[in-house]
Amino acid sequence: MRFAFNRKRFSDLSEQEVLALAISSEEDDARIYRGYAETLRAEFPSSAAVFDGMAAEEDIHRQRLIDLHIKRFGEVIPLIRREHVSGYYARRPVWLIENLGLERIRTEATAMERDAERFYLAAAASTKDAETRKLLGDLAAAEAGHQNTATDLSARHLDADSIVAEDDQERRQFLLTWVQPGLAGLMDGSVSTLAPIFATAFATQDTWTTFLVGLAASVGAGISMGFTEAASDDGSLSGRGSPWKRGFASGIMTTLGGLGHALPYLIPDFWTATTVAFVVVFIELWAIAWIQNKYMETPFFRAALQVVLGGALVFATGVLIGSG
Repeated sequence: MRFAFNRKRFSDLSEQEVLALAISSEEDDARIYRGYAETLRAEFPSSAAVFDGMAAEEDIHRQRLIDLHIKRFGEVIPLIRREHVSGYYARRPVWLIENLGLERIRTEATAMERDAERFYLAAAASTKDAETRKLLGDLAAAEAGHQNTATDLSARHLDADSIVAEDDQERRQFLLTWVQPGLAGLMDGSVSTLAPIFATAFATQDTWTTFLVGLAASVGAGISMGFTEAASDDGSLSGRGSPWKRGFASGIMTTLGGLGHALPYLIPDFWTATTVAFVVVFIELWAIAWIQNKYMETPFFRAALQVVLGGALVFATGVLIGSG
């Protein structure tokens, strides 16, 4: 773990080091923007063009800074990066951002430019050296210019139709990668575990045994559904996204669907636990119908009829088998 005392304070940097820090920061930001562009290019080409343009602007500013460094200090640029300076703004790792969707990437890009401008302005206000103040002020103005450039590039590449089309594509990708597998898992976990859980409950009337059976059924079903979803389609042709994301969504929701009506059997009294489990099952089934209606555009009453009727039949099967 790195602590602040292992870093150099910004106030202790020489003008050459400040310039070198600005050069490395511009280079890093250009690489981040190009990474975003490559992530978005296949599905959101208009937004990818925006980030390509922003990366090109960062290259231009970096070259201007390099030219200034050569003029003032020579061709050898000291190696100094953000992580070497205490209090300097940090960039979140690209892999934490690029998988969170188009709007999140756009927001992060705006924050990148705003953070850089704010830092340079604060640093310029705190320095007593006139030349350093001018240098930092120029850098702040450059960052503000980047924000204007981003706006201009967006206006050039992202017309109203492009924005609508990309937003629709993002929503579709969200549905295919997360909602659809998660919904399938929730339905499987909620419905398929009804029979073994309630069969065990009415056969033994032992709440702890019922809970253990429910826990095993839920976790086992979650693992099975997760690996099945991940292995069924790598997403390269179907466009359904990362198999691991889909597998994670399916597996977690399957487990949660089963645990919902297994957890009430932690209550020692059998009939109290069973009554609570009934209520949970009712809520689960109607929640599934609501999700189908909201995200999959299934008419609510048709979704409710399918899910509630199917769940009721499975539930009745478990009760009858357990009572027999």
